[in-house]
Amino acid sequence: MNNIDRVKYWIDLATDDLSTAKILFKKRKLLFSGFLCHLTIEKGLKALVAKTTPTPPKSHDLEELAKKANVYDIMSEEQKDFIDTLQPLNIEARYPAYKENISSSLDKTTCKEILKETEILLKWIKTQL
Repeated sequence: MNNIDRVKYWIDLATDDLSTAKILFKKRKLLFSGFLCHLTIEKGLKALVAKTTPTPPKSHDLEELAKKANVYDIMSEEQKDFIDTLQPLNIEARYPAYKENISSSLDKTTCKEILKETEILLKWIKTQL
């Protein structure tokens, strides 16, 4: 697989995850919708890394991935704050002990905003490709 194919692979996965996040939001599965928003950005950043690296790191840390993709320094403060907002959704959606904690703070309004910001950030990531 060449770099173009790898980038397409990761972007296709990110786009599919965003679509699924929207479906879950409509079904009021807010925690998993948020989790998929994290995965959307994670995979988008891995697409950027894949431009120059055969295998993106097996990391879920959005800040680390943004740095490896060489975009962290050009991200706006709002974008950096947003990836900080998304980061806990990765861990807390995966482990039952944390689900209740994050679920109580993830209401419909908050999740709708996360979806909107995820879509905006993914579009920005695509412009960096």
